[in-house]
Amino acid sequence: MENSDDAGVFRLDSETALIQTIDFFTPVVDSPCDFGRIAAANSLSDVYAMGGKPLTAMNMVCFPSCDLPVDVLRETLEGGLEKIDEAGAVLVGGHSVDDLEFKYGLSVTGVVHPDKVITNCNASTGDVLILTKPLGLGIIATAIKGKIADKDTQKKFIETASALNRPASEIMVASGASACTDITGFGLCGHLLEMAKGSKKEIHIYADELFFLPKAEEYAEMGLIPAGAYENRRFCGKRVHVKSYIKKAVADICFDPQTSGGLLISINKKNAVDCLLKLIDKGVEAAVIGEVAGEEMAGRIIIK
Repeated sequence: MENSDDAGVFRLDSETALIQTIDFFTPVVDSPCDFGRIAAANSLSDVYAMGGKPLTAMNMVCFPSCDLPVDVLRETLEGGLEKIDEAGAVLVGGHSVDDLEFKYGLSVTGVVHPDKVITNCNASTGDVLILTKPLGLGIIATAIKGKIADKDTQKKFIETASALNRPASEIMVASGASACTDITGFGLCGHLLEMAKGSKKEIHIYADELFFLPKAEEYAEMGLIPAGAYENRRFCGKRVHVKSYIKKAVADICFDPQTSGGLLISINKKNAVDCLLKLIDKGVEAAVIGEVAGEEMAGRIIIK
């Protein structure tokens, strides 16, 4: 817990450890089924970030039964089950409460070999950083809620947010990744800062190598920045240094809270090219976006 890792790991024996996590949030799209798919993919992601395989899942539901028809709940759970099945996991039940605001997610249990757990605190000097989904999900979600995002932008958002991090996880494990975290509510900078602090390293991000969802930069320039981005910036404080020549919209996207974002993989340079090629071959949007620089200013990020 001291490293703010993505999930808890409990060793059962010399061959097996359990990975446990829970996550849920309010709707980010109009379609209940798509909301279920996105929320489930997000919940499963923490197991993938630690190099594990999801085993079981339980639904976590808060539902305003007086305000929404039961069909909304049914379609949401169907969307979630679709992703649970895709992950090769089993739905074993869940819990629901009557609430004023609709929320949905999963409690997930996964398995991993105790010697193959990938944490967020083992990034090594000289490693490069591979990101496996485009940034800007929070900004697009804000545009969707504001009825500004066009149909193509919404479609790309749903496609990205509902995609499992399963292939990226399997490839990074096979490629010998040093460390990993998934990019969700704390944004790129927040989650990366946890990696930098846990690994006691300074990390450099190259703004020109970052890649975004279509329209994300345009919407950021329009000021469609979610409140969480400002909270993330305050959380990071002076530990994240953004060079003065970086465009404001690009900097804002670096703090944007992601809804079911990708993995951020720290991996030795000699293995990085092969890992990246395998990711791309599997249809994963991925790119090298930075490197682990060293320990001179440990626990700091520079965006340049």
